[in-house]
Amino acid sequence: MTINNTRSNLVVGIFLLTCYSTNAFVSPNAYGLRSMGLLSTVTEETDYEIDSRTGKRTGNSYLTEDALERSTKGSPIEKMKIAKDSSAAYVDVYEYARKIREGEMTWEEVEKSDLDGRLKFVGMIHRGKRTPGQFMMRLKVPNGIINSDQMRFYATSVEPYGDEIGVVDITTRQNIQLRGVKLEDSPDIIDGLHARNQTSYQSALDSIRNMVGSPLAGIDDMEMVDTRELCEAVNDLICLDVKTGTRGNPQWANLPRKFNIAISGSRDDYAHTHINDIGLQPCRHSETGVMGFNVVLGGYMSIKRVAESIDSKMWIPSDRNSVVTLCEAILRIFRDEAERKNRQKARLMWLVEKYGVDEWKQAVVNEVDSYDRGVKIDVTQPIDTSPFERRELLGVHKQPQEGKVRVGVLVPAGRLSKTECREIADLADKYSGGEIRLTVEQNIILPNVDEDKIDELLAEPVVGPEKRLTVNPGHIVGNLVSCTGAQFCPLALIETKANAESMVEELEKRVTVNRGIRIHWTGCPNSCGQVQAADIGIMGAPAKKEDPETGKKMAVPGCKIFVGGTIGEHGHLSLEPYTTGIPLEDVVETVVDILKKEFGAVDRDPAAVEA
Repeated sequence: MTINNTRSNLVVGIFLLTCYSTNAFVSPNAYGLRSMGLLSTVTEETDYEIDSRTGKRTGNSYLTEDALERSTKGSPIEKMKIAKDSSAAYVDVYEYARKIREGEMTWEEVEKSDLDGRLKFVGMIHRGKRTPGQFMMRLKVPNGIINSDQMRFYATSVEPYGDEIGVVDITTRQNIQLRGVKLEDSPDIIDGLHARNQTSYQSALDSIRNMVGSPLAGIDDMEMVDTRELCEAVNDLICLDVKTGTRGNPQWANLPRKFNIAISGSRDDYAHTHINDIGLQPCRHSETGVMGFNVVLGGYMSIKRVAESIDSKMWIPSDRNSVVTLCEAILRIFRDEAERKNRQKARLMWLVEKYGVDEWKQAVVNEVDSYDRGVKIDVTQPIDTSPFERRELLGVHKQPQEGKVRVGVLVPAGRLSKTECREIADLADKYSGGEIRLTVEQNIILPNVDEDKIDELLAEPVVGPEKRLTVNPGHIVGNLVSCTGAQFCPLALIETKANAESMVEELEKRVTVNRGIRIHWTGCPNSCGQVQAADIGIMGAPAKKEDPETGKKMAVPGCKIFVGGTIGEHGHLSLEPYTTGIPLEDVVETVVDILKKEFGAVDRDPAAVEA
């Protein structure tokens, strides 16, 4: 139920605000809120809808009349969001869970538009094709920084679902995904996350996804901008309701499509700004010397189009106010003006192209000026062109802090068991003050390790030679990235993670290379595994192979392969496949050939492998 609020000034509303102000992660069932009607602290005249179950404005109430009208005539997903506001989905999660636990309903009876749609607003993505009744829960981990307590909680959260399904994935956005979650268990997990200053709210559906920053923020001797505060600030803009102090911000609860933001802290561009809707690339102002960001826009990957970001002709200072204001301005225009009918044309790039770059810049400048926050947008600044080589994240590296080092640990394909989560937490407690950092390459970094403790850390069994987790992996094994694949994802044409791990291990046995070769796997053309950015990208695709018994061509699991993508300050995408229709059983031989032809690989000495 939603109602039009006029001069509601309830004592209980004041109490609610007090409660929320003390804890930004108060759960929906706290303070007996679920049984109450309207809860509002608004005292002035208003003409927007308040959801009686949340005490907040509805997400749809933020849309302009034009956006609302286009949504009502838009895609099925747009019509779903209009019919039932997404911003209250978390209340439904708690209610569904209660009814399932008490035997009033089963998960099969959950309204389909909720099960496969609205619950994504809470980070609950139903995997009905592979694991019916179980969900992937995506979190929000701004700048990819977590701690040992949180890592142990992830392990505890997935433990009930068994070793095969109950796993934890590190994503290509420095994020965490919990697998196997059942709806009836989700409130306990959400409450546990909120108690640990994390949330899953607004991490899926048409939301702004995890804020990506530099994994070396604050521990880098070549750092230009410390991205930690900025990522946290933009994350709060996205999913913190400032009026109630709680997670879940209805202002951004009905975007036309998902939206990615990345903030780079150095010339290495560990954040991969060139494949984000908004990419902030550090650069000093050529005249004033003030540190700021060149703004690139529109990078994304999808089944219909893959696009590199473009120069927006904008530069902003790197202070918190400027960064948050710019992001808010772009998001506001995107929310109210982007495509609502054709979802394949609803990403930011299409809107920028519709405007034209110069006209888009003026629209953003006008929007920023209307906020009257003193933020000034300048023209793109010239970048440093002196020689620079992107640095490694895996292995042991000195920090600028005296006597401290960072230790990058390989997590093959980003997949962690509950046992490995706990082992990493133990390492962090012992060596890095409990801090753990995630990378877009799906690995971890232990920061601030005492230099004189390195030998002891490297001797730990968890990173031993027979373990999956390693500190100094080979050039091929150490540069693997993979999407979820067919084990869980209904869109994937092939299984990726298991195939990817076994393939790189075989490649290490077969050839040697003189540098890291980034091999990415993705199960379908949506390219969640970002294959176009890889040295070698393997994408699930149709293939045929002759049946030896019948002599006929038969459909088999297969792939197409991309070659030549780059990352870093001059990152570019490989948009056309190098080869197509490769059966998966032939992929090792094909990649060996590519490694030799394109990357100078040579056959490994069999005697060295035996040794």
